[in-house]
Amino acid sequence: MATSQSQHRTRRRAAASSAARLTKGSAAGRSGGPVIEFRGVSKIYSSGDTGLDQATFAVDREEFVFLVGSTGSGKSTVMRLLIKELDATEGRITVAGHDLDDIKRKRIPFYRRNIGVVFQDFKLLPNRTVHDNVAYALQVTGGSRREIRAKVPDILRLTGLSTKLHNYPDQLSGGEQQRVSIARAFVNHPPLLLADEPTGNLDPETSIDIMRLLYRINRTGTTVLVATHDQTMVDKMRRRVLELSRGRIIRDEATGLYARDETTREFAQRLRQPPTRPPGL
Repeated sequence: MATSQSQHRTRRRAAASSAARLTKGSAAGRSGGPVIEFRGVSKIYSSGDTGLDQATFAVDREEFVFLVGSTGSGKSTVMRLLIKELDATEGRITVAGHDLDDIKRKRIPFYRRNIGVVFQDFKLLPNRTVHDNVAYALQVTGGSRREIRAKVPDILRLTGLSTKLHNYPDQLSGGEQQRVSIARAFVNHPPLLLADEPTGNLDPETSIDIMRLLYRINRTGTTVLVATHDQTMVDKMRRRVLELSRGRIIRDEATGLYARDETTREFAQRLRQPPTRPPGL
């Protein structure tokens, strides 16, 4: 028992150390440094296909950015590079001030635990309840029972899942499952949240609710990068857009920056407004 407790404390110290380093990097972002920076990044797969071709861009703290492009344009490559599932063939990637090349393989799990990731297919644990799926994200980073009891109910309230905490994933709708995925990704309040096609399997009305939730999370100070095919949603959101084509950044447009800060309710009302088109289109 003593050995087990000692190992548990060691894992908690390691996770805390990793979190502290990432937080330090995001503090640098507060003074002007980007949370994400790609400098001349290329990725050539073993098949010879080009995933990215000299991609250069930066995402600042508290930004909400869409990554758009057709299938095969490089969106998934960007996401996989950011979670260290892939290594760049050329160029430099930094996250919260840390060069990803400097992260040793054995430290990758700790790095990943300090960024939030939301997937199109949810990736929930089917044999665990909503509460336990979210709590798992705290358990793997060495969270105490007290911390789990405090944080999980809060994040379930934020994501509208308070009445579903004892349900299993197969008892939930697609939108509810995605909310659980988001709750799990955000329960540690990471400085960066990555969402890969988060509305890809959802109907339009549910997609609005998911984007509204991501917007609310962004307003807490978390930087959000969303890879999506949902052109209608991108047009309604009017956020910064990075467009990829054949691995190249072909557009970086800060469209629709607000003249004033919106409330979450105002934002939700605007999302539900029908899209407008310029005269002649």
